[in-house]
Amino acid sequence: MRAIVLSAAWAAICLPVWAAAPQSDNVNPDEIIRKFAAKEADFAAARNNYTYRQTLKMQVLDFGGNPTRQQWDLVEDIIFTPEGKRMEKVVYAPVSTITDIMVTPEDENDLRNVQPFVLTTAEVPNYQLDYLGREKVDEIGCYTFSVKPLPKKMVVGKRYFEGEIWVDDRDLQIVKTYGKGTGLKAGDQQFPKFETYREQIDGKYWFPTYTHADDTLHFKDGQDVHIAMTVKYQEYKRYEGKSTIQYGDAVDQPNRTPTTKK
Repeated sequence: MRAIVLSAAWAAICLPVWAAAPQSDNVNPDEIIRKFAAKEADFAAARNNYTYRQTLKMQVLDFGGNPTRQQWDLVEDIIFTPEGKRMEKVVYAPVSTITDIMVTPEDENDLRNVQPFVLTTAEVPNYQLDYLGREKVDEIGCYTFSVKPLPKKMVVGKRYFEGEIWVDDRDLQIVKTYGKGTGLKAGDQQFPKFETYREQIDGKYWFPTYTHADDTLHFKDGQDVHIAMTVKYQEYKRYEGKSTIQYGDAVDQPNRTPTTKK
């Protein structure tokens, strides 16, 4: 996001790089990364075969943390055409009343590709991963990793994730991410930290269902802008057209859903 000054004032398979990880719990970070990255690749392909609704609400808050009249709402359906082509259909998009900041193409890229972060086998070599230990997300046991893009691997125009991920210790899929979008940038752009939760869909894949950010953006001109943003990904349905693809093996188990994100 870029501050708006008013006229009057105003990511062949390479092993990831990581630091020495704690081994007291007999965890092999290399093996965990290899397995969850492979499942992330399956997840990414599978999600591309689902329709869903994406609902965004962003507000500028005052110094007391109260909503102002500056707000951006957007509701889109991710659907398929009769020919099987994936597309975004705008359902609700009133005129944005936000004036303190400007939403940039990088922000829109983060909304679609970074906040629902996917770390596949092909993307792992672009990041440094450090194993931090075990932790629970609600009642789900997880392996926690810090994730940071490698400067030498970064490409101009591409967006990356920087933060932490929580990997379910049974399914070996990412269930939570916390961090922000980053990349090689020009000008004074600032990006909020966000938290994304996934839920198990169809008893198998952990799809993102909820993202929330509440952060103050500090711009170089001294302007601070406090924003709150919520994104919901709902109504996942498998596309039943001619191009429907099944990924991976069936999993016979009940849904497991984090509950913190309400």
